[in-house]
Amino acid sequence: MNAPAAPTTIAPQLVGFDLIRTLVSCDTTSRESNLALIHWVRDYLARHGVGSQLTYDDERRKANLFATLPAQDGNATEGGVVLSGHTDVVPVDGQPWDTPPFEATISGNRLYGRGVTDMKSFSAIGLAFVPEFLRRGLARPVHFALSYDEEVGCIGVRRLIADVVARGIKPLGCIIGEPSGMEPVVAHKGKRSYRCRVRGHEAHSSLTPLGVNAVQVAGELVTFLTQMARRFRDRGGFDAAYDVPHTTVHTGVIRGGTALNIVPRDCHFDFEFRHLPFDDPEMLLAEVKRFAATLLPEMHAVDPATHIEFDQISTLPGFDTHGGSEIAELGKACTGAHEFGKVSFGSEASLFHNAGIPAIICGPGHIAQAHQPNEWVALEQLALCEVFMRRLADRVCVSPGAP
Repeated sequence: MNAPAAPTTIAPQLVGFDLIRTLVSCDTTSRESNLALIHWVRDYLARHGVGSQLTYDDERRKANLFATLPAQDGNATEGGVVLSGHTDVVPVDGQPWDTPPFEATISGNRLYGRGVTDMKSFSAIGLAFVPEFLRRGLARPVHFALSYDEEVGCIGVRRLIADVVARGIKPLGCIIGEPSGMEPVVAHKGKRSYRCRVRGHEAHSSLTPLGVNAVQVAGELVTFLTQMARRFRDRGGFDAAYDVPHTTVHTGVIRGGTALNIVPRDCHFDFEFRHLPFDDPEMLLAEVKRFAATLLPEMHAVDPATHIEFDQISTLPGFDTHGGSEIAELGKACTGAHEFGKVSFGSEASLFHNAGIPAIICGPGHIAQAHQPNEWVALEQLALCEVFMRRLADRVCVSPGAP
């Protein structure tokens, strides 16, 4: 990486800069515990007189946090705004970082670090505005929702939402701070992910006709998935409002074999569909299974015990409200946007929506900057997020802000 550019004047002016640095410094890769971050946020809120509700995973290694800043009239349940963000990040293993990934580092007009875009900056900036929300007094509640294991299937937020519903909390809506360039988003694709397990038959590699090569069978299936992906790319259907306007098919992990001179007995690979609302993921999987069935007769001719099996890893429903909700209009007002967008990545927005809590996505940065080595967010985006929070305060607080 080149030598850092001259220090910018934007970062010191950001209300949330120190909190971003604090949250990024916590290694909350999905395989790790997030409790250090959750406990820090709990204690930060407690210093401002705000209590937190934690819901844990089964091993109590991870937790969600839900906290409420009540309205001046004591209302803590009706008509509030939820600011939601996940605490986990994707791994940095094997990625060529030029800065320490768990340190928020400024270079020029960018802030680098794992999670600065996806999506700790939004949560940190929202938390940094707690003193202003409290000082100005709230006409309606503001809730903070921090969840675990979003990156591996939106796991934690399902318990958080169930807890919110069980406690009788009925927000006006939820703003999920996933990176959207600070534009309000009212739709995202659905996602289904699967693991395909191929059981072959081992043999010496000099006697390959006596074996069933699980790696090669898996390769035929991956090739079929690649052909499906090209079909969607070339023939659609399409929705031009999405950054990727068609359903996508992707294979991300494959493992198999033990040695080159052994016909491999086992292979598995993980794949996903990110589908538009009019493409049924069940039908897509059925298409793959039909192709897999055509491979079985040749496999069974060698060994009837060979097989191909599919396990579902995760499911996330699609989300498309077309705007029209109060929270969507609030998001538009706080951003100054004239239109709503759609994104190809998934989020917990669909889960809040399906639980009767209207939702939008709006957060700093862009998804193209996430999950990468040298993940970064433009300082201008962070400044826009703070403008958003100030405008939100103007609409939910009793007292006016500073002139």
